[in-house]
Amino acid sequence: MASLAKTAEKAENTQEVREEEFSEKETQGQLLTVENDFIAGMLAAAAYKTDEIVQFDIVRGGKLYFSFRIHALGEEEANKCRKKYTKYVRNKQIGIKFAEETDNAKFRSSLIYHATVEEDRTKLWDNQQVWNGLRKQGVLVVTALDVIEAVLLGGEKDRVIDEINKLSGFDSENLEEVENKMEETAKN
Repeated sequence: MASLAKTAEKAENTQEVREEEFSEKETQGQLLTVENDFIAGMLAAAAYKTDEIVQFDIVRGGKLYFSFRIHALGEEEANKCRKKYTKYVRNKQIGIKFAEETDNAKFRSSLIYHATVEEDRTKLWDNQQVWNGLRKQGVLVVTALDVIEAVLLGGEKDRVIDEINKLSGFDSENLEEVENKMEETAKN
């Protein structure tokens, strides 16, 4: 009985394919349909920054302090952040520039800043009332990155960066591998 059911299931899943001759116009129409599907898919994939948004809550001791939303970062954006906060040294013998050291705190804060949804960035990181309040508490605030460094704990920044990496198509293990290789290259 079981083998009869499997045979019937296989028959249902097997589709008959018949070959037909199409006119050139019909063939072009079919190709255009497939091409339009690819184009629509590519345009949808390019909208990754607005499609996938994750809310990140800052909760300490069971109390919600504030929330902000983040989106994916493109590779070029992330590289600009890294480059801005990396010091380089030129080897005169071979004429090549090497990364000497990266200010990881600023780099990570920059990633968070650029991944934050524009509306939340304005409300939180660029908010002059927040800047003034932090200054009154004795915190030196010159840029929005200073706000991020002042209000987020290291572990919170780690979790936000992990989420940005997931949204951006990186898993944290691969990213750590890449960062370790970059550091080793810079040291050598």
